[in-house]
Amino acid sequence: MRDMLDIFDILGPVMVGPSSSHTAGAVRIGNMARALLGSQPVKADIALHGSFAETGQGHGTDRALVAGLLGMRPDNLDIPRSFEIAAEQGLEFCIHPVQLRDAHPNTAVLKVEDANGKKMTVQGVSIGGGRIRVDKINGVDVNFTGAYNTLVVRHQDVAGELSRITNELAVGGVNIANMSLCRNRRGGDVLTIIETDQKLQADVVKRISMLYAVHDVTYYEKEDV
Repeated sequence: MRDMLDIFDILGPVMVGPSSSHTAGAVRIGNMARALLGSQPVKADIALHGSFAETGQGHGTDRALVAGLLGMRPDNLDIPRSFEIAAEQGLEFCIHPVQLRDAHPNTAVLKVEDANGKKMTVQGVSIGGGRIRVDKINGVDVNFTGAYNTLVVRHQDVAGELSRITNELAVGGVNIANMSLCRNRRGGDVLTIIETDQKLQADVVKRISMLYAVHDVTYYEKEDV
């Protein structure tokens, strides 16, 4: 039992749309996919599972996800016009249902691509009250919410690489709130998720990206409330 209530428990998120799960959460899933891609997507394949697929159109989930991909926040009054704005900004997208095994009913899988051909697949869940959770990145199981500033580092599984990454954060004055690692095999690729209390400066992210065994780095900066 919690002693204190989160402000979202009392008031709910500031948002445009009829449903915090289907609208505000969907906007944040789209925005998360955009942030993890690291640039404006020009193509998006959006797959909806469960209640997202069944009632998403009526609740504006489809428009909310596209709005998030365009960088809108849940309180943006242009969310209902996201399809038109996507056409104006050159974002091509398709939306379709999908059946996922053991997935939350409010799940979306976004396959996005930017103008340089960089691709990213994000499976996100709207868990209620406008909150989200990321379950997969490029098919790898993860678990983070976007409630913290989040660094996603894909690197080779070599001795000492994790300590080098965390050392760069320490040098930059960044405190780690949570950290998790996912790897497919010993000596293979590792996906390290680091949630931090402070925002990361660009030079810290750059130094980490230049470490010997690091393949790529993605940084998500949480919304200012």
